[in-house]
Amino acid sequence: GQVPTWLQGILLRNGPGMHTIGESKYNHWFDGLALLHSFTFKNGEVYYRSKYLRSDTYNCNIEANRIVVSEFGTMAYPDPCKNIFAKAFSYLSHTIPEFTDNCLINIMKAGDDFYATGETNFIRKINPQTLETLEKVDYNKYVAVNVATSHPHYDSAGNVLNMGTSIVDKGKTKYLLFKIPSSVPEQEKKKSCFKHLEVVCSIPSRSLLHPSYYHSFGITENYIIFIEQPFRLDIVKMATAYMRGVSWASCLAFNKDDKTWFHFIDRKTKKEVSTKFYTDAMVFFHHINAYEEDGHIIFDIIAYTDNSLYDMFYLKNLSKDFEKNAKLTSIPTCKRFVVPLQCDKDAVVDSNLVTLPSTATAVKEKDGNIYCQPEILCEGIELPRINYDYNGKKYKHVFATQVQWSPVPTKIAKFNTQTKEMLHWGQDDCWPSEPVFVPRPDAKEEDDGVVLTCVVKTDPKDPPFLLVLDAKTFTELGRATVNVEMHMDLHGMFIPQQDMKTETE
Repeated sequence: GQVPTWLQGILLRNGPGMHTIGESKYNHWFDGLALLHSFTFKNGEVYYRSKYLRSDTYNCNIEANRIVVSEFGTMAYPDPCKNIFAKAFSYLSHTIPEFTDNCLINIMKAGDDFYATGETNFIRKINPQTLETLEKVDYNKYVAVNVATSHPHYDSAGNVLNMGTSIVDKGKTKYLLFKIPSSVPEQEKKKSCFKHLEVVCSIPSRSLLHPSYYHSFGITENYIIFIEQPFRLDIVKMATAYMRGVSWASCLAFNKDDKTWFHFIDRKTKKEVSTKFYTDAMVFFHHINAYEEDGHIIFDIIAYTDNSLYDMFYLKNLSKDFEKNAKLTSIPTCKRFVVPLQCDKDAVVDSNLVTLPSTATAVKEKDGNIYCQPEILCEGIELPRINYDYNGKKYKHVFATQVQWSPVPTKIAKFNTQTKEMLHWGQDDCWPSEPVFVPRPDAKEEDDGVVLTCVVKTDPKDPPFLLVLDAKTFTELGRATVNVEMHMDLHGMFIPQQDMKTETE
């Protein structure tokens, strides 16, 4: 087929690539050493390259020829000849362990630079053209966070907005929303944009020792949406995990009898909306989009009724018969919540305050809290992406991978949130990755552009390929076959040619 000649730039992707080092193996797929790969589009041609992220974690492990740095699902024990008492003592004095810089989840743009990101306080600058690993940035030097999401948002000025958790800092555990400016003042050109990082607001955790796990957050024109779910980290367990010989993942627990709380922060006043909104217990990783309409905030997320998804990816479960054995006990469900922010203070108890046409409800309770129930838009999609020009605005289209009871995607889907229509692309023995939408230059419509996805084949002898779909019709425009082994990846971004610093190739 043909790759449109207007498509000029780099599709940069990230994900776990190496799971065995020497004789040692990681326990969980999300622990593998980060492997970056890129597809460069130039005048209708496609160039592929991949490279391991040369993190401190990678270097230490390779040098020792075994896993010596702990990851979320794998607790590693460094050099055994070090005095165990010294080790124990330092662990007790550092409640929060030294985290890994194996940034394997996503790619973020800050200022003119690009970074590989994970969910710890470390990110690694990379060269998007050569995939070379550059300096390590520790968020903790600029803002008191121990973990941060790898799904930041970008505002219209190019500033990065992200969230992190500050664990038992000065006796409090809180969620911090922070902003990294897109440029620094002229006189400080030598300084990094992180030096000008500012905390936008903080939300106290409902529990000092059990902060909520979160992978993303939502944004509209005037509000930030943060969901505090009953899928929580146990800090005391985490602090003693090393001594007990268990992984940090075992310190995460879901409480199905608990509530999920919604927090809305006004971006202008930096204050949280005082009304308390909540829904039933759920586990979710990905926000799709959110917007405002007639005094309501509407936000779409992909949620589960339990945390079986994480357990699926333990490598012992990813065996040959994976597709037969790995059955999710909860199917991903695309839920739309409609939250009436401008609701009548004198509304009758038990009345539904949603005035927009939707099956979603928000019911006022005796204590003034508002209980929200979602409208179910569809089921079985994950890794959602949108046309980012519509982020925070009313939109129609979601591009996603399609999964059924198994967590590995077999198709790419395009879902219309208004008509509920779904289009698919799929072929036998093909496992596509998160689809990325790239708008056509001068596009007038939301879905005018292409969708890019990397497709891995079940049979390792079949070469993997990059697929280019027309985003409107979902017909295949072309594919670029790669004659090397390609890994299933997690997330990434398309960098248009004009956003690249003109460095020599």
